[in-house]
Amino acid sequence: MTQDPQTSPAQPGTPSDAEGVVHPWHRFVALGDSFTEGIGDPLPDGGHRGWADRVAEVLASTQEDFSYANLAVRGRLLDQIRDEQTARALELQPDLISLCAGGNDCIRPGGDPDVIAARLEALVSILATSGATILLFTGPDVGSTPVLGGVRGRVAIYNEHIRGIAARHDAVVADMWNLHELKAKPMWHADRLHFSPLGHQTIAGMALDALQVPHDLSPETVEAEPVRAWREARVDDLRWARQHLVPWVVRRLRNQSSGDGILPKRPHAVPLYGESMPLGSHESEIAGE
Repeated sequence: MTQDPQTSPAQPGTPSDAEGVVHPWHRFVALGDSFTEGIGDPLPDGGHRGWADRVAEVLASTQEDFSYANLAVRGRLLDQIRDEQTARALELQPDLISLCAGGNDCIRPGGDPDVIAARLEALVSILATSGATILLFTGPDVGSTPVLGGVRGRVAIYNEHIRGIAARHDAVVADMWNLHELKAKPMWHADRLHFSPLGHQTIAGMALDALQVPHDLSPETVEAEPVRAWREARVDDLRWARQHLVPWVVRRLRNQSSGDGILPKRPHAVPLYGESMPLGSHESEIAGE
């Protein structure tokens, strides 16, 4: 029997124009590290926005009962994401889960992308028991970045594993490796480790495209970086090393993380109202919770 298109449930990742609904999801939970927390995309109140918040805003615009939680915390390794975020994510009963994990593991000395990918697939298998659509991210092409360029090969191998994992578990892939716009310097935060607001918006648009959700997050035109004198570039590199690279290296040597003591910015799946977003830190509290 042919189903009535007005009453048939939309398939995950497939837009529907029935009654203005353009996607089938009602509860989105984001898992991960600093990338998904939104570091590099600051809010005036001291919080962080990021690609996941931007995606949630678009999804909420056409679903009145849409809710969103973001459990990501900066600096988290894959096993920490599994241990700290997975159970909570399943408790929230999402129908859309995003997971970007393993990048911090890959960039550490001795990080083996084959071993890390096996642990990622085990985590995806657990999340898949929810029946939710799972959105996985490949890592970006980091060949042109000064800190991460040396691990480009590891990232490429890990990405191939991610594509295979997605195929085996019917997940959607948001492919940052092939998002060539990310090679432009304005896409990166001043620390050269995280994405800028422009980078986060560009990634949000790509993720929505992967989910086949219409949006108006059109990428801004990135102008060519002006040629700088050698001395000016050298001064800028030294300033960056002092402010960002040295603290990052010291934390690694001390086995510390920028996420020590930080809690998820949106631990509860709550509605979004227009552009209103809570503080991107553990200082944010949901009234009545």
